[in-house]
Amino acid sequence: MEDEHLLIANALHDHNAFRVLVNRYYPLMLSVAKSIIGDSLAEEVVQEAWLSAYRNLAKFEKRSSIKTWLFTIVSNEAKNRLRKENRTISMSDISEGSQDTFLERYGSNGHWSNPPTHWHNDTPEALLNNHQLKDCLNQYMAKLSVQGRAALTLKDMHGISLDEICNILDVTASNVRVLIHRSRHQIFEHIEHFQETGTC
Repeated sequence: MEDEHLLIANALHDHNAFRVLVNRYYPLMLSVAKSIIGDSLAEEVVQEAWLSAYRNLAKFEKRSSIKTWLFTIVSNEAKNRLRKENRTISMSDISEGSQDTFLERYGSNGHWSNPPTHWHNDTPEALLNNHQLKDCLNQYMAKLSVQGRAALTLKDMHGISLDEICNILDVTASNVRVLIHRSRHQIFEHIEHFQETGTC
């Protein structure tokens, strides 16, 4: 943490220190941008986010980590770009009145009521060695809601805490949990389908 604070202080006056920040966090920010807006505009969104970060670095109050602060900036840039592209961020998938097909898999005790079928490969690593499955996973991720995909990417790929995800995506903790749970379930169902049929 001290190293991070020193780097931030130096980056205010030293372009080389700012370049270190960029090198450290650019790939992560690109991943967040892609999860929200897709591959085609992600690079541009991240560049805009870095410009914004550079202009506002002196205002960074260290109430969160620099990573969370940068993720919030890139998330906001991506969502703003979505609005400019005349798209909307749908929150319908977290409305309380919706019926969830994934709930049918679990009993009142929280255990499987409808267990998953046996996967042909023994480990997640073995599954991910399958290039066709990787291609399918990319397709599945693209089909998730914008918020669901972003929440899942932040939590499972980057290990961001629920509280930080709430700040980054500007949603409540209960909504984040629902988004992540539903997204995981949808991905799980697609993997199960792939294992059963060999197709996406």
